[in-house]
Amino acid sequence: MNVRPLNRLKVVLVEKQRTSKWLAEQLGVSTVTVSKWCTNMHQPDLQTLAKIADLLECEKRELITE
Repeated sequence: MNVRPLNRLKVVLVEKQRTSKWLAEQLGVSTVTVSKWCTNMHQPDLQTLAKIADLLECEKRELITE
């Protein structure tokens, strides 16, 4: 079974030259939480996704796959 990733957070962090540790600190969450988002084990809620987009100065749609 091939599972498609639901978000592009890991890719966008690299494009924006930011680390998951930086994002965790900005959001006040653990690095483990961000790691789970980056590996698509879990997904951020919509409010958090909006905050991530603001922090990374990108559109929300850039953070999710089509």
